[in-house]
Amino acid sequence: MVTLTAYITEHEDRFLEDLKGWLRIPSISTLPEHASDIRHAAEYAAQQLRDIGLERVEVIQTQGHPLVYGEWLHAAGKPTVLIYGHYDVQPVDPVELWESPPFEPTVRNGSIYCRGAADDKGQTMLVFKALEALMAVDGRLPVNVRVLIEGEEEAGGESIEAYVRNNPQRLQCDAAFICDTHMPAEDLPALITGLRGIIYTEVEARGARRDLHSGTYGGVAPNPLHALAIIISRLKDADGHIHIPGLYDRLRPPTPEEKAFWQQDPLHIARSLREEMGVAQLSGEEEYPPLERIWARPTLEVHGIAGGFTGEGAKTVIPAVATAKISMRLPPDLKSSEVFTLFERAVKQAAPPDVTVTVRNVHGGEGMLASPESAPVRAAAAALKETYGREPVFIREGGSIPIAALFSEILHAPVVLMGFGLPDDNLHAPNEKYSLAQYFKGIRTVASFLQKMG
Repeated sequence: MVTLTAYITEHEDRFLEDLKGWLRIPSISTLPEHASDIRHAAEYAAQQLRDIGLERVEVIQTQGHPLVYGEWLHAAGKPTVLIYGHYDVQPVDPVELWESPPFEPTVRNGSIYCRGAADDKGQTMLVFKALEALMAVDGRLPVNVRVLIEGEEEAGGESIEAYVRNNPQRLQCDAAFICDTHMPAEDLPALITGLRGIIYTEVEARGARRDLHSGTYGGVAPNPLHALAIIISRLKDADGHIHIPGLYDRLRPPTPEEKAFWQQDPLHIARSLREEMGVAQLSGEEEYPPLERIWARPTLEVHGIAGGFTGEGAKTVIPAVATAKISMRLPPDLKSSEVFTLFERAVKQAAPPDVTVTVRNVHGGEGMLASPESAPVRAAAAALKETYGREPVFIREGGSIPIAALFSEILHAPVVLMGFGLPDDNLHAPNEKYSLAQYFKGIRTVASFLQKMG
């Protein structure tokens, strides 16, 4: 009889080809011109679930991009695990920095390079392949499984939020499993116990009714670009302190154990961050250790500013309008809707009086804390130890996966955040990659986790 390990090893080439087929689809959720690609990527995921042997597989229409659902509920008396992933990806700009085409998966130096390789098609596909291996070898799954895959994670996740809130009975589970996180190093397995929330905003400043000549109007005309610079500098100072009244009022202090871990940094994560970024020193609030800054402190980052003339040569124009895209990452006790209200008020207070400012809430989501002592998390820890030969570390992550908090709130189920990305996978950047060793180890680990859950 073929063992699970033997089956996975025997089918590694096909598992990789199935991932490549998904990666070739440019499913960029934020760009309307890719709507047909989004649909194609959803259909690809649905077909994977059908091939595995899941039932009631469907592509669910929403107000935005489609969801993909499937289930297998024949493990009588066993727990039910809700599996989540996303098939949408980030834009690829600046495309000229890619060493190979962003949607042509290319293997080099033991990794596969492509947009979505690590975030999150590679991680979602490895879960599919763990399910396939279990079904093929045992003829059944060790637990009941529901799968819910979305296409708007990189664009706010409004559709899946509405679906979860409206369909809690269909998604009822004993644990929610999300494979969309990372490990500190390839030989150091980890489970994530904390995520930050997020608000993503657009700030628009308007001056004159039209663009103006700087010779004729310079000195008396409002300049929206300069106004944005003033606003941003008043929101966050050179030392990384955020000046938004009320922001820190509900911030929960870390436990003494967490504080000691962050201060000691036994995994040398701060050094790895410097090396990965290629910088001489880290930015931000120096009175807090780097790990606390990236995992448990609020942040404010400017992602882009648009307005005026940016082409070749010179054009002495004072723009009529300028916009800035600004996000904030929020520790779990800071609720996104409340922080947006504080942010909007602070922006308008910081704005010069000669411009009109509007603030748009593009999307938001909540942070969360997960208990390392829950039975599903302990099963995940045991599976990681089995694959990697050492106990996993329990760490927070600075990123945001709003669906995790939603599963906890609506489904009242413990959340397992177990992923196999690495710090140098270039998420959201050119030359995104995913280690093939991690991909195949991930398949084995997820299969073991589901067995232990059963």
